[in-house]
Amino acid sequence: MPLAPGTQLGPYEISVPLGAGGMGEVYRARDLRLDRTVAIKILSAHLSLDPVRKQRFEREAKTISSLNHPHICVLYDVGSQDGVDYLVMECVEGETLAKRLEKGPLPLEQVLKYGTQIADALDKAHRSGVIHRDLKPGNIMLTPTGAKLLDFGLAKPAAPLASVATLTAAATQTTPMTQEGTIVGTFQYMSPEQIEGKELDARSDIFSFGAVLYEMLTGQRAFDGKTQASVIVAILEREPPPISSLQPMVPAVLERMVKTCLTKDPDERWQSAHDLKAELEWMAHGDTGAPKTAILERPRWAMWLAALALCGAALFAAGYFSRTISTPEAVRASLPPPPNAAFTISSSIAGSMAISPDGRQLAFTAQVKGSLPQLWVRPLDATTSRPLAGTENAFAPFWSPDNKWIAFFSAGKLKKVEASGGPVETLCDAPLGRGGTWNRDGLILFSPNISQPLYQVAAAGGAATPLTQMDASRQEVTHRWPEFLPDGKHYLFFVRAATPSSTGVYVGTLGSSEHHQVVSSSMNALYAPPGYLLFARGDVLAAQPFDAKHMQLTGTPVQLAQDVSVMPATNYVSFSVSQTGTLIYSSESIEIGRQLYWYDRQGKQLGKLGPPEYGSWPQLSPDGKKLALRLWTQPAGNFEIWVYDLARGIHARASFRGLTAFASVWSPDGTQLAYSHSAPQVSGDHMYLLNADGTGKEELLEQPFLESIANYPSSWSPDGQLLLFDHQDGSGKISVWVLPMSADRKPYPFVDTQFQAQMGKFSPDGRWAAYVSNDSGRDEVYVVPFPGPGARVQVSTGGGSQPRWRSDGRELVYLSPETKMMAAEVAAGGSNFRVGAVRTLFLLSGLGGVPGYLYDMAPDGQRFIAVQDLEHTSTIPLTVVVNWDAELRKK
Repeated sequence: MPLAPGTQLGPYEISVPLGAGGMGEVYRARDLRLDRTVAIKILSAHLSLDPVRKQRFEREAKTISSLNHPHICVLYDVGSQDGVDYLVMECVEGETLAKRLEKGPLPLEQVLKYGTQIADALDKAHRSGVIHRDLKPGNIMLTPTGAKLLDFGLAKPAAPLASVATLTAAATQTTPMTQEGTIVGTFQYMSPEQIEGKELDARSDIFSFGAVLYEMLTGQRAFDGKTQASVIVAILEREPPPISSLQPMVPAVLERMVKTCLTKDPDERWQSAHDLKAELEWMAHGDTGAPKTAILERPRWAMWLAALALCGAALFAAGYFSRTISTPEAVRASLPPPPNAAFTISSSIAGSMAISPDGRQLAFTAQVKGSLPQLWVRPLDATTSRPLAGTENAFAPFWSPDNKWIAFFSAGKLKKVEASGGPVETLCDAPLGRGGTWNRDGLILFSPNISQPLYQVAAAGGAATPLTQMDASRQEVTHRWPEFLPDGKHYLFFVRAATPSSTGVYVGTLGSSEHHQVVSSSMNALYAPPGYLLFARGDVLAAQPFDAKHMQLTGTPVQLAQDVSVMPATNYVSFSVSQTGTLIYSSESIEIGRQLYWYDRQGKQLGKLGPPEYGSWPQLSPDGKKLALRLWTQPAGNFEIWVYDLARGIHARASFRGLTAFASVWSPDGTQLAYSHSAPQVSGDHMYLLNADGTGKEELLEQPFLESIANYPSSWSPDGQLLLFDHQDGSGKISVWVLPMSADRKPYPFVDTQFQAQMGKFSPDGRWAAYVSNDSGRDEVYVVPFPGPGARVQVSTGGGSQPRWRSDGRELVYLSPETKMMAAEVAAGGSNFRVGAVRTLFLLSGLGGVPGYLYDMAPDGQRFIAVQDLEHTSTIPLTVVVNWDAELRKK
């Protein structure tokens, strides 16, 4: 029987199931002593009674414990409790090679990298007298640090192999199936001697390894068939199709190596994994006879030629290349989007491209029509770009110093992926990122949200912690777009402040909260060797000498380019510069705007509300007659709360702070609004009360407490006595708290765990509260009794956020991760809460870059209002400037 979350096995607390097989179940768990995440594999109680199975389980424990290798899953502990035997292992994050192969073959460089690591792990096992016997893509995990070999000695039970007849009668398998008996392993990857039940040695693993390499290179299994019998016949009697017939660009030496692994006679195969490892390493670093996908070292003028060739621009004569390289000139060229795709440019999220530090690769966001935007990589000595799987809705990419990794924001998280492709790793929460930077010590600085200080997190992942503090004397309201300077200790970042003269680009130092202004500006800036600050004045990109030793500008600014794309609401200029003198920028004209639309329950668009404006956080009043909205307010260039009178079709400003206001919530009688903004006197975002008609003075609702970074109101109780709010503490963790609206207004926690909990919503009768938590590994919607105690009930099953109650309390709607509007029938009786049918109403699109709540529901549940980004895609080529600083030396 599956273990429930919260179950304890010794000092380990079960969290969520990760998978199950015929013999074992695997769970994510928490080591309560060391406070670390682990994976626990259990042998079910009824199987523990079987001495053969138990012996195999115990053998796996002893086997793994003898292997200490960076590419073999680590065993931490072994135990038994209440008849349940369990192993405690390293919790390996990533995706299996089998899952990755669903997308097709791997790039050559990844095959060589992962292949070398797997061979090294096998060599360690074989030297320790251990044969894996079940090497297959499903037992290889691809992680940010490389491949990890899993599951030594644990085979899944099934019917014993009796005859070809029984195999032929077996159901056709679409996924590999492990058989138990005299044969242990998975058919598609078994060696001939394993099929025949003979004594095995390390060369059997080498055959399986060859089958895995074959699939990595071609995307097809070396031995396949419609039945298990046909697979066995293929392994025993047939040769797989030549790799070159499926992938002509695979080097011949690599094809020969794989073919030798798959030889039927063990004596004719490679005899050791060590030799395979050496061959793969030689291919990765030597000459395989294949075209190199990585850029080779070359004279700088050759890189110019490649850049121009890929853009198709013959901008200078052949005689140019006879000039002396010591006096190069700036070269400009155009870089179009990929075929059948367009560059993605959004006024909401900003950050659409980044050139690698060595100037050899460009990461950018683009989308094919009908698909989601994603990251693409363009080597500047190649003629094509390639998309990176798993990076849908990515924005604001930035590179690692070694040019191998790309970090980016997506789905409320900071993530990273290898530039060559591979599994995407989530580093930490970032609800709406505003840029990041990565130094050589493996530290990432980033802006996690629209009105917060900078945070820092290890590039390997872990807890994110605040780095900067808002300076109250300057009325700072946001820190964003950080960039490390060459020493890796100082960094530039943009500060928006209520005091106009304090808005600009600042420099900070690791280990200190002090920062000072470098230049007054309304946009971000970048440092570029040999010593310039690049920044914008309007749509003009300029460069000015910058003394990195004294952290100050010198000289006068010089214009580099005009008509550069700027996004005032996000304080972002669309350009990127490498450490080697290559500049790339966009010239697309970007309109600032989002549109409010009304929808019915079938997703039919019923009409628009108002002109396109830069708004978010739509909140309908309890009677459905008014709408509160966060709007970009000119000429100050800040966000304020506005209220629409839906009957009259007019809207008026409600807040007058001149700061970044958001997260408004209506009082039950519709006369007041609670909302958040940064206060000049204190650090962080705090909650205030104002009259919805804009009269009177606002009132601070809560005093700063518990080193909070931010407090955002989310729901007012029906009797008006309590306010639910999201409380973000100094570590960045969010929990649901309650603020009494009378007496001393002392807040207290309601849902506060080690996981994120947010978006609390009172039910119409005030007896229940919906909220969102990620304790299952993804955001889901739950309901709990209010004020408690009582068991919680999960409402969503495939992910969910932004819950809303219908006014009669019989329906709860929420957004799925794909931004589908979901409706769950709910009923409450006494202390019981029941969830009935859950169905999809319609799909909302164009929401990827809008912050906060994206929609609201009319009280009767028949209409929805949603704010959507105006679509921004462009086929206008990017401009590439090689050796951009050459023009400065002429002036």
